[in-house]
Formats: sequence, structure tokens, C-alpha cells
Amino acid sequence: MQRRSMKGVAAVSTACLMLLPQANAQFGRSTEWVTTGYDAQRSSWVRTDPKVSPSSITKPGAFAFLWKMKLANTPRGLNALTAPVILDRLIGYKGFRALAFIGGSSDKIFTVDSDLARMEWEKQLPSASGKPSEGGECFGGLSSGLARPTVAAIMPAPTTLSSSDGAGLGGRGTAAKSGVGEPMHGAVTLAMRPAQRPSIPVNAPRPVSGPASEANRPPRPQRTAGFGASNEVYVVSSDGTLHSLNTANGANFDPPFKFLPPNANASGLVVMDMAAYAATTGGCGGAADGVWAVDMTNKNVANWKANGKVAGSAGPAFGPDGTVYVSTTDGTLAALEPLTLKQLKAYKSPSGGFTSSPVVFGLGGKILAGVATSDGKLELIDTANLQGSAVATSAATMSTGANAPAALTSWQDPSGTRWILAAVQAKPGSFGSSNGTVTNGAVVAWKVTEQGGSISLQPGWTSRDLNSPVAPMVMSGVVFALASGENRDSKLSVADRVKRSSPAVLYALDGATGKELWNSGQTMTSFVHGATLSGGASQVYATTHDGTLYAFGFPIEH
Repeated sequence: MQRRSMKGVAAVSTACLMLLPQANAQFGRSTEWVTTGYDAQRSSWVRTDPKVSPSSITKPGAFAFLWKMKLANTPRGLNALTAPVILDRLIGYKGFRALAFIGGSSDKIFTVDSDLARMEWEKQLPSASGKPSEGGECFGGLSSGLARPTVAAIMPAPTTLSSSDGAGLGGRGTAAKSGVGEPMHGAVTLAMRPAQRPSIPVNAPRPVSGPASEANRPPRPQRTAGFGASNEVYVVSSDGTLHSLNTANGANFDPPFKFLPPNANASGLVVMDMAAYAATTGGCGGAADGVWAVDMTNKNVANWKANGKVAGSAGPAFGPDGTVYVSTTDGTLAALEPLTLKQLKAYKSPSGGFTSSPVVFGLGGKILAGVATSDGKLELIDTANLQGSAVATSAATMSTGANAPAALTSWQDPSGTRWILAAVQAKPGSFGSSNGTVTNGAVVAWKVTEQGGSISLQPGWTSRDLNSPVAPMVMSGVVFALASGENRDSKLSVADRVKRSSPAVLYALDGATGKELWNSGQTMTSFVHGATLSGGASQVYATTHDGTLYAFGFPIEH
């Protein structure tokens, strides 16, 4: 009865949205953080925001610590809370809501009203039976971030940054409002469940080159009911079960079903085209390193096994045609067919192994994948020519081995300059302009240039010194960098690493120069492991090992 009544509520709310055709024009189309790294390409780039800009961040009393909330989660080893995924405009039976969804390592889901800093709902999921294997990355518990439905299309870059005074529409200038997304252009709230949700806009041209074409990709599944609606949030519990939860109250939309082996170390959950994808690493729970996919219309599970280990922390990235790209520690960048995970082509790096997940972006008519190598380089690979050479390779300026970047960030400024950012765990080599002496770690930024069909990587800037930084996020030209404070000495026990770690600090940097604009000081009292930043609607979120969710941004009126 509960399931039926909640679907009725969703239908009524959807009907209400249909009666508001002017809502989108009035409030703007929301772009939300729906998976690890923001989007299917793992860019960690929020294109525009009406309040955030390099000039607005520096105004006294503008950008600041807003609130914190202690969540009832028990850490599993170093794992604690995942980075929030965001639903900024929900119309539900409780009225208007802006929600952040966080996973806890103790198999709990926490849903917080991010405007009012109060718990909306929480849910205990089933846990795996037995004890997870010890050592390495095998801590057990919920490990992957949550996901909301997304599309594979690459969002266009803005032509201008947001206003510095917050006069634009669609942000947190006022309390959360309703909004109806443009058809096939990304996450929307409480939309009707379509029979088919293409991975790219129906009126957009498909890439003419690339490993997956309409001729060789499987037909898109036809949607009739069940998984994939935008008013759902997805999570894989430690017993390997995939859950589809109503964003309004956490009720199951459909019966959960097995997706991954129990106690697997999962990462990078993505939901699109009526399918869910995730990576597993470390051999935890007997799950081989690789990529997993499940067709949510028939529950068929496919698995691609890596040679060596899956590299990085963000999981697979996706091209605009739905092709799955995964990097491995033996230096392979594999292109996999959507849903079936059949390997189409693969690139082999001459620099040794990869350390980061790929980040995918478009430049000069090409779809490129950027990956960090174990010898401190950054490689850019043309996804239409995986069996060729990299189109650009940087000098060996990053930290290497275990200290090398685990994920990358990509964004484009209003002038058209493409940037690639990486968090390094030690002093980088000779690298562009500097913002002070680096002893612990830093964010480094490359400019990607294209001229006459030739692509090159040029050092841009190095940030100030950061203690164990994680992959940064970018919002409207501001780079938010997190010094996680984590002690990463793998020779120490988990207890000693926790004891020797330091509180995390959030920094705001100018995206063009790396200059420090703002920092959170001593606000946070614990370190961060695994989880990166997330954000949207003028707010940035961080989750710490002691179970605390922090929100930073511009104060709003209710």
C-alpha cells in the first residue's frame, strides 16, 4: 500500500509540474551533482552558478561556513561517508525541498534538506553477512557514492561566468523553487517515467567517429516501468544489492536485486539508459577488478575483467555516445560497449600504468580522455583512435606511484581555454606559475591547447601547499580544493592512520591563476578519506571520517 500511495503522490506532483510550463523559463534549468565527479564524464565541473565567481568569493562575509550535521554512521576502516549527490528542486508531498543524499559505510542512507540543515529521511539498508577480507582496500560496508539518473551527453560550456552579485536566476538567492528540465537535457525532478530515455538529446548529432556507433551498439532498452525515473536515487549496499529509492521518503520504488558480489569495494555508480554501472577494485569480496553493468529491464548483469587493477577512484567515464572508458594499472584505456561491456578497442600507454580514472571531454571536434600515469605524466587520448598514440603527453611533473592522482578534473573557461586539474601528494616538478612553496601536495593545472589540429599540454599553475589533497571541483571559474588531511602511509594500521591524520581544510582558488581566494580554517575537525567534494546551487559539501557533513556557501534567506 505504501508503494502504491507514493507512486500516486509522484504522479500528482508530476501533473502539478506539467501545469507550470513557465517554471523553467522563470527559474532556469538546474544542473545537479548526480554521480561521483558530477557527471558521466567525471568532470567535477559545475558550469555556472548565479553567485559563485572569483570576485564574489573574496567579498567579506560572502562565501562562508554555513552549517554542519553529525550523521549516525559507524566508520568501516577508513570508509565513512560518501560525497553527497544533489537534488536541488523537488516538489513532493512535503512541499519544496533541496536535498543532499549521502551514503554511510554502515549501510545507511542520509537525506538532508540542504537549505535548512535538517534530516529529511534516513534508511538502513541490509549489510553483507560475514566478515570482509582484511587489508588493502577491503573495509567492507557501503563504499560507492549514490547516483541519480543522468545522460551521457556532454553539457556545453558557458560563454560567460555567473554574475558576481548573485543576481542571476536559478541559484540559492531564495529558497528552493520548482523547475522543469528541458527534455532529454539532464536530471529533472519528479518527471514521468518515459518509455525510453536516450543517452544524448534526440536532436543532437552523434559523433561521426568513435568506437561505439549506431551500427554496432545494442538497441536501447524500451522503458515500461521501474528503474530510471528522475525522482529516484540509487545505491549499492554492502551485500551487493542495487536499491532504487524514492527521493521524497526513501521508500523502495522497485524490489532491490543483486548487482555486485557481497563486500565488493565498489566505486563510481552511474545510472543511465535504463542501466547501472560501477567498478570494483582490490579483489574485495572475491569480486575481480573490473566494470559491472546491469540492464534494469531484465536484471541481466555483465562484467568486464581488467588486466591488473582498475585505476583511480571515480570509476568508469562515458563518451557522449554511451561508450564506457576504464583505465587500468597496467596502462590500458579500454573502450567498452554500453550495457554488454564487450571490449571494442584499447589504448596501451608507453608510460607504464595508469593511476587515475579517465576524464572525458570534447576539443577541436575530438572526444578526448585524460588519464594520469604512474611515472607522473598526463596523457590525452583520442577516443576515436585508441590504437594510435596519445595526442598529447605532459612532462613527468606529478607525484608518482601511490602518491599519483586518483582522479582528474576538467573545465573550460569563458575564453575557450580547456583546463585539466590534478591533485598531487608531493612537491610537483617544474610547473608553470607557483603560489608558494609546496612540501605536502598541491593542485596542478594544465592548459590544453589546439591549433591546426595539433593538441598540446602546457603547464598553467600550481596551488599553495595542501595536505593530502583530493581531486578538486570547479564551479563558475572557482576551483574548490580540499586538503583532506589523511595520513596515507599504507604501512601503518588503520587505527594509526586515523590517529595521525589532520583535520581537512577547504580552499577556494582562482581558476585562472590558482591564487588562494578563501579557506575554511579550522572549521572541520576530522579528515576525509575516499570522498571528494560535491556541490551546486552556490553551496559546496564535504564529508569527514567522524561522520560530519559540512556545507559552505552563501547565506540565504528563507
